[in-house]
Amino acid sequence: MKKPLISPKCPAAIGPYSHGYRCDNLVITSGQLGIADGKLGATIQEQTHAALTNLKNTLEEGGSKLENVIKTTVFLADIADFAEVNKIYAEYFTSNYPARTCLQVAKIPMGALIEIEAIAYVD
Repeated sequence: MKKPLISPKCPAAIGPYSHGYRCDNLVITSGQLGIADGKLGATIQEQTHAALTNLKNTLEEGGSKLENVIKTTVFLADIADFAEVNKIYAEYFTSNYPARTCLQVAKIPMGALIEIEAIAYVD
């Protein structure tokens, strides 16, 4: 089974892509930006919370959940935000942490400060 995921709880995609894909017992998400209520958050804290909420909503659209995430990739506009992002990330992933890659990139769409993508399994 291969099914594109478009969550009504997430902001509309800013390009020709889906929020994620369900493929058999896996959910693979696109990068989620820190957009809430149609607006990009002003701070790394606001954007991190919003990106993780959008990630959660995409996973749920595919029948999964944050507890089933096995890998994330976190893209930061400034690696100096790493410690602050970790504090917030730990509120969403509280045990059995997923594997993770975190890196600074030159630019993120819309001038965002953070983008997060994930791979999760479905029970």
